[in-house]
Amino acid sequence: MFTGIVECMGRISDIQSMDTSLSGGNGWTVTVSGAQSILGDCHLGDSIAINGTCLTVTEADKDTFKVGLSPETLRRTNLGELKVGANVNLERALSPHTRFGGHFVQGHVDTTVTVISRVEESNSLWLKLQPADPSVMRYIIPKGFITLDGTSLTVCDVHYPVGKQASATGEDGPWFNVMLIAYTQGHVVLPQRQVGDRINVEVDMLGKYVERVLSSTLADASQPAGHYVDVLVSRLVAEQLTKLNK
Repeated sequence: MFTGIVECMGRISDIQSMDTSLSGGNGWTVTVSGAQSILGDCHLGDSIAINGTCLTVTEADKDTFKVGLSPETLRRTNLGELKVGANVNLERALSPHTRFGGHFVQGHVDTTVTVISRVEESNSLWLKLQPADPSVMRYIIPKGFITLDGTSLTVCDVHYPVGKQASATGEDGPWFNVMLIAYTQGHVVLPQRQVGDRINVEVDMLGKYVERVLSSTLADASQPAGHYVDVLVSRLVAEQLTKLNK
């Protein structure tokens, strides 16, 4: 579990697509350096989030640590696009003594979003983002939480068209935006993202739990998945008609 409050930015120092070392496990590995500030209490097997992705430390010293990336992680996130020298957001797993300044973040990336515009306003930066998987938009609400490359941010505006437009791209398709203040810009990787770049996204998990409770409570095989309001209204109408017919 994480908070989305980035502790430091590290730097990718090595990438192996087939790491045959003992700590590599014959798979894709990434080594991050410049992480001394978060490795003082690090042990093998600990969790560290890299750009919002919860990963397991397989090797570490005072400044550097290594993690392995599974095929699912490479498919789901932007970590496979990293290059040596790239900066990444880092956060250790939540401890009982951590000040909770962000929100509940699992480190389980839902999808990626593409930057479709960057706009500077005074000393702030606006990023407009479009999801690769439009279905996540139902969990994104104005002033709600969102995690972008491991950074806990507040959603500002949401554009969620329905019908054919739901799968459109650019301004006509689904999008949301966030605003970064000057301090945040200096401590995370997001300001380095340009139009066309992909960013890891984890939506607020509380919305998922609410949906699961509703889907279990209002399950109806005759209704399309997600039409919980329709199911509820239909039940209420049926109950009232039953009362009137008695």
